[in-house]
Amino acid sequence: MILLKEAPKSESKVPKKRKRRVSLLVYISSTLLAFFVGIFMTILIVGLNSRTSQQLDTSSAGFSKISQVYQTISQQYYRKTDQKKLINGAIKGMVNSLDDPYSEYLTGSDASNLDNTISGSFEGIGAEIQKKGNYVEIVSPIAGSPAKKTGLKANDVITAINGHSTAGWSATKTTNKIRGKKGTKVTLTIKRDQQSFKITLKRDVIPVKTVNARIDKQHPTVGYIQITSFSEPTFKEVKTAIKKLRQEGAKSFILDVRSNPGGIMQQALKISSMFVANGKTLMQVKARTGQPTVYKAGKSQDGGFKVKEPVKVLIDDGSASASEIFAAALNQSANVELIGTKSFGKGTVQQVSQLDKKSEFKITVAKWLTPNGSWINKRGLTPNIEAKYPGYAYLPMVSDQKTYQLEDVSSKIKTLQTELKAVGQDPGTINGYFSATTQKAVVAFQAANNLDQTGKLDTATIDKLQTEITKKISDNDVAYDKAVEQLTK
Repeated sequence: MILLKEAPKSESKVPKKRKRRVSLLVYISSTLLAFFVGIFMTILIVGLNSRTSQQLDTSSAGFSKISQVYQTISQQYYRKTDQKKLINGAIKGMVNSLDDPYSEYLTGSDASNLDNTISGSFEGIGAEIQKKGNYVEIVSPIAGSPAKKTGLKANDVITAINGHSTAGWSATKTTNKIRGKKGTKVTLTIKRDQQSFKITLKRDVIPVKTVNARIDKQHPTVGYIQITSFSEPTFKEVKTAIKKLRQEGAKSFILDVRSNPGGIMQQALKISSMFVANGKTLMQVKARTGQPTVYKAGKSQDGGFKVKEPVKVLIDDGSASASEIFAAALNQSANVELIGTKSFGKGTVQQVSQLDKKSEFKITVAKWLTPNGSWINKRGLTPNIEAKYPGYAYLPMVSDQKTYQLEDVSSKIKTLQTELKAVGQDPGTINGYFSATTQKAVVAFQAANNLDQTGKLDTATIDKLQTEITKKISDNDVAYDKAVEQLTK
């Protein structure tokens, strides 16, 4: 998301009943509330006038109609009504009428959860979500999180949680149902393309560390920096990583923002500025009226720390929001090549206003644009060099709740046959039929991995097979290999 955070003001300067949030006024470019570390938004610290330029005429016919309906329901409905419910319903109705998945009215714990996402770590599964149609979909799983380890992917649709349909749920409600204490489990029903499956995840504390760095083993002049989110320490972590990699011999860098759902906007701008010449545009924010606000590279952003070595940036469909701001800035203002697959495409901006201590609402107020003025919303950034993982990386997850054996027929068996072939076991014709050849491949796989040689695709075998596939995907990183190739040729 893109959050706009306003610096604290004196309480006496803002009337209590008209006050917008003092400690947190936000711009958000994604609707989701993190159920991992709660700062996977893009936070922009600026000041906003707490009064809008256009005030509602409370004597207008429209406002009078709202008041009349409220009074009629309060006084004449055949059962006693709850004043708070009526008011909340009216506000929700107005917000919902915008037909905007990123505008939402929040009350009670939903509102406090949004506030809590500004700092600290959270216990959950490590995935960012957003409302899409009647359901909620995953924007990106976080590196090292339960969601990532179990194979959840961008664009997976969550259709049920612990057996309860999520149809019509908001992103906020979905988030609250998924979050929970470390060590507890949650079962999600996932729709991926035309297939549906269940997956049980064990919640964990998602680490706050946002940067991982190393020297490439085969090419010691290439430094690799993975940025998993843009949170408060990320600028310092990236700066420290670059200094350390330089000392270890790095002469060029690969910056990996794949599966990075966003973060604090200032951090994205500060890090982008490291790689962009002073005075060059980093991004633009355009409200409904007026000229865009332009953010440029300079010492005020990066503190004078610059990176002039050759650089490549890795992106994929899980790179969203602040990640796209970062990638677009380097691509368009520093001629850095993007390698991978098209990014998510998150280009709108929301503002969150506090109505009282227990309620607030967020509403789309602007677009953010790339340095050349492009709006990538729903389109994403197209890489200069397309590089995909092998085909088996895009297979649907197979639930381990069922055992498959000789003579069974299922689309799930077809997926598992493909995985067996990917790990070096020949299942015969890949058609979903559990043949004798497939059984032989299963036995060979079980033997190689110290499993009971039942010849059946049981829970332990399916789990191990998908673990091996995940490892194989990591070991066959086409985009990374292409970046190394470009930097060392």
